[in-house]
Amino acid sequence: MKIVITKPDKNKLRKKRHARVRNRISGTAECPRLNVFRSNTHIYAQLIDDVAGVTLASASSNEESISGTKVEQATTVGKLIAERGAEKGLKAVVFDRGGYIYHGRVKALAEAARENGLEF
Repeated sequence: MKIVITKPDKNKLRKKRHARVRNRISGTAECPRLNVFRSNTHIYAQLIDDVAGVTLASASSNEESISGTKVEQATTVGKLIAERGAEKGLKAVVFDRGGYIYHGRVKALAEAARENGLEF
């Protein structure tokens, strides 16, 4: 008899956490959801109106003007998403960390968005 020990799939666990949180939070046109997605190389942020099912604004680190370390890129993306939200007249948002731990790149993006005018 062979015993196989498998490690839990991190992305699967993250998706379970995200689904649990998504049951509790939702974005509207006045107070959209600031969604964060983090890949190994890039970070993406979107302002989403869940009622209409549309993305109001987005920013990502794979835009040509963004460079630096991953944390610096996340800070720049946070600043960009706050500016693009302000252009649309959005101040208050609901932060959706996407099942990720509030640390590192996710924290840098959130703090930069707060410093540049988004309230959450």
